[in-house]
Amino acid sequence: MITIKHPTDPPDTYPLERIGPLKDLLFFDIETTGFSGDTSQLYLIGCTYYDGFGWRLIQWFADTRKAEAELLEAFFTFLSRFRILIHFNGDGFDIPYLLKCCRRLGLPYNFDSVVSLDIYKKIRPYRRLLGLENMKQKSIEQFLGVSREDKYSGGQLIEVYREYLTTKDQSLYDLLILHNADDLRGMPSILPILGYTDLLEGPLSLASNQLFAWEDTDGFSHPFLNLVWESPFAVPIPLEYANGPLNLELHDSCLSCNVSLYEGELKYFYSNYKDYYYLPLEDTAVHKSIGGCVDKSARQRATARTCYTRRSGLFLPQFGSLWEPAFKEDYHASLTYTPYDPRLFEDPAAAGAYGKEILSYIQADKQRSS
Repeated sequence: MITIKHPTDPPDTYPLERIGPLKDLLFFDIETTGFSGDTSQLYLIGCTYYDGFGWRLIQWFADTRKAEAELLEAFFTFLSRFRILIHFNGDGFDIPYLLKCCRRLGLPYNFDSVVSLDIYKKIRPYRRLLGLENMKQKSIEQFLGVSREDKYSGGQLIEVYREYLTTKDQSLYDLLILHNADDLRGMPSILPILGYTDLLEGPLSLASNQLFAWEDTDGFSHPFLNLVWESPFAVPIPLEYANGPLNLELHDSCLSCNVSLYEGELKYFYSNYKDYYYLPLEDTAVHKSIGGCVDKSARQRATARTCYTRRSGLFLPQFGSLWEPAFKEDYHASLTYTPYDPRLFEDPAAAGAYGKEILSYIQADKQRSS
């Protein structure tokens, strides 16, 4: 087994204290000759960590096929010094792989003493929202503008490792070490992507709420609400969205949104339609306790589609079920509205929840359209 250890200088682009004390954090990545720890070999484990003076990179490399157990012993002994293990898709691959290797080799190691933080799992729910082509680490690096020196994938390097075992060629060894080191350097570099999960899952505070209107070429006025929320967290790359009643920009720690208001007539649908009559001439539903007095020729049993009353006014789109009553344009419409009132946003909790519902709506819309 060969051990490589040297200083490294990861970019300071994300406050790691949000994750935990620096001394508790360990980034890690592995290289293997296959997908299963039962049938393939582990040949390289790399870690980055903070030792109190600066960041260090350490790697354990299997220079022979028999060195696999040595790698595992060295890694798990080292792991006992830390409390939080940070990785990219380690919950799906690296950790299960190492556990299978331990079982195959009869080694008594596990990950019970550490908390696992999988960057992949944290950001995967927001892939469509961010417009990521896929969830590979290199794709996230490209999104964030992080450059890479390594030109090979882990799969491509399997044959390189096998050739190294036969030839002990120094250039092949350098290639294998570089790939793993580059993945480790890239991992802290992609941590700013967690700014999106921090903001999307954290609190929003409404900073501004103003009603405006714009005039079209025919002279008709269209009211809209400008809302600005602030977050304790910032995102690294601005996002923009425009569709339907929403026009939104997410930048730094600010969520700015224009919401088009609906001016006209909407319908309120009663869920207990079996208790109602529909009056075609009035185009409205009435409760049976009242409708029983209406001539039978002028009433009919209400259905889910006809059990409504109508209301005119100015309405605010809802992107969840925050306020009641909730009105719709028609029965099958997914978007609901509530009568607009500036006091809707006087409650800080409701104002923050409305921002959250907008973000959830956009995320769902991105998933539907992809």
